[in-house]
Amino acid sequence: QVRLVESGGGLVQDGDSLRLSCAVSVRTFSLYGMGWFRQAPGKEREFVAAISRSGISTDYADSVKGRFTISRDNAKNTVYLQMNSLKLEDTAVYYCAAEYVRDTTAVRRSGYDYWGQGTQVTVSS
Repeated sequence: QVRLVESGGGLVQDGDSLRLSCAVSVRTFSLYGMGWFRQAPGKEREFVAAISRSGISTDYADSVKGRFTISRDNAKNTVYLQMNSLKLEDTAVYYCAAEYVRDTTAVRRSGYDYWGQGTQVTVSS
């Protein structure tokens, strides 16, 4: 029902910036809350950021707050993650996730139903 494809990952240096994109194939994108997660080798997948259906409400993990910005363009069926001041510990596979929600302002850190395949972000010194 819902297909998500991440892009924009790559190899960057400590302090650099990247913008990840997630293209969502679904009939009505505006009905879905969106989130970004990441998973480093040998570690659990962790929450990074979330955005409500309309884009008004956002939530961030403490580790990225002030450095990362999540946004969405409902006309383009796309969600973004702008990553600034990247650190070595940001190295991970980044996943886009979607959830069908009735609450227009809901932002969740878990419980997502649909996931992309991920895009690799590697930060080197």
